[in-house]
Amino acid sequence: MPLSLHTRGVGDVTIVRCSGRIVAGETAESLRQHIAALLLDRRDIVLHLGDVDFVDSSGLGTLVRLLSSTRRARGDLKLCHVPENLDKVLKLTKIISLFDTLASEEDAVSAFYKRTGMPGIPSPAGPSIMCVDTSADVLAYLRELLRGAGYSVMTSSNLRDSLILIRATKPGLVVIGPNLSASPTTQQAFASACATLRVLNLGPEFSRLEAGAAGLELLERIRTQLPSSSGMAS
Repeated sequence: MPLSLHTRGVGDVTIVRCSGRIVAGETAESLRQHIAALLLDRRDIVLHLGDVDFVDSSGLGTLVRLLSSTRRARGDLKLCHVPENLDKVLKLTKIISLFDTLASEEDAVSAFYKRTGMPGIPSPAGPSIMCVDTSADVLAYLRELLRGAGYSVMTSSNLRDSLILIRATKPGLVVIGPNLSASPTTQQAFASACATLRVLNLGPEFSRLEAGAAGLELLERIRTQLPSSSGMAS
């Protein structure tokens, strides 16, 4: 079975779900190239290995090289859902000591957000806001708008990943767009997680309003919810 890779961002963390075999040749090289491309603008990577059914010696070497690559880029690489057969190999070879292995995606994302600051990477000073919307364009606008106003911003396009971020980071405010759907269990868990947080609903009109006016109105609404930081744009 060839190696397939499904990638998604959860806040500042990128999760790559691997399915198939990580073996010498094109499959190992495709994984290496995929991570190299991510490292052009991403730093923190999680490899979900739960659907990997075989890793040969070359493939194991590829994982070690990927770890080195991410750390050279001032990031890190964590493993989650490691299959039992691969876990045994990692322990037998003592390569397990090189990696941070976690049980789940949520545990891996939380581990990134709970770590102390990495050298050369400044910690955001402003209050933390998580934005949730199905539109990548809206999220891109919100991210730059709010960062420009001095806030620390995380974005997500779905409730499931948003729930992971809420549990990992406890944001000061959650900005929620319209038309977000999920399973009843996820919706209930998301609502429960937001019960103790400040929540601001964008409304369906936000994406259709003139960008400048919409942005200024949103910033004013946010400032009534979050305390201002020193030096924050007015």
